[in-house]
Amino acid sequence: MKKENVNRVVLIGAGAVGSSYAFAMLNQAVAEEFVIIDVNEDKATGDAMDLNHGKVFAPNPTKTWAGTYQDCKDAEIVCISAGANQQPGETRLDLVKKNLAIFQNIVSEVMASGFNGIFIVATNPVDILTYATWKFSGLPKERVIGSGTILDSSRFRYLLGEYFDVTPSNIHANIIGEHGDTELPVWSHATVGGVPILELVERHEEYKVEDLEEIFINVRDAAYHIIEKKGATYYGIAMGLTRMTKAILNNENVILTVSAYLNGQYGTEDVYMGVPAIVNREGIRNIVEVSLNEKEQQLFNHSAEVLKNILTTNFEN
Repeated sequence: MKKENVNRVVLIGAGAVGSSYAFAMLNQAVAEEFVIIDVNEDKATGDAMDLNHGKVFAPNPTKTWAGTYQDCKDAEIVCISAGANQQPGETRLDLVKKNLAIFQNIVSEVMASGFNGIFIVATNPVDILTYATWKFSGLPKERVIGSGTILDSSRFRYLLGEYFDVTPSNIHANIIGEHGDTELPVWSHATVGGVPILELVERHEEYKVEDLEEIFINVRDAAYHIIEKKGATYYGIAMGLTRMTKAILNNENVILTVSAYLNGQYGTEDVYMGVPAIVNREGIRNIVEVSLNEKEQQLFNHSAEVLKNILTTNFEN
């Protein structure tokens, strides 16, 4: 029986992303209890055993076990990373039909347990599947969150840090929109130590607009390059999911570029997209609506339209 005031996180899907998330969660001692559920029960059991064997080296041992959907009842967070993986040459949107059926079953099982916490969705196409999780679960939109462009923004900050030779934490720049081919950089608000990046480019000859465009292309296409080289991406997104989990459990009110439900913000509605949002114990406290320039708004509108077309095909509104 679950003790009072104990944070329990349930992972559904012990593939590369899920296992990496579990590893990061235990190493950072984010939750007191961590449950692993997978259709391959042996894999879930093996992961739990393997992780438990390293408890001696963790900062604060997390009670970890392979569980069932019934364990979701007392969970604060259920993180879903189950589903079909993106194959070489396949876009994230190509995965829609495969993963919608999987998610309908998963979310139904979770809700049948009596779960009343927060969903974090990591499976691609994440914006579509976060919307699906919201629809299938019946939970308030604030308590269904996708990983969105949290990893894209991290990649963006890393590459900009390399370019300007400063630590990524001093770069403030976001990728928003679809986590996929139509995402966009918000150059109009990107800064290095508070100095607008576009101003830096104007002031210094060694920096060029063409270089910035190449950086964004490398961010947008990063997953394709990694999939070609090693088959899948998982470490970066696992660290991002762990950051989201900490923000929720610790009631941090931190701004992260997650997939959130838009209801008029940024001029669009009834779609989940990657945007800056304040994340705390309640899920998404509110969306941070950054003023976009004309070009950025057009790109955002296009990204929204692409996602809405997919939703219209698969959901009755």
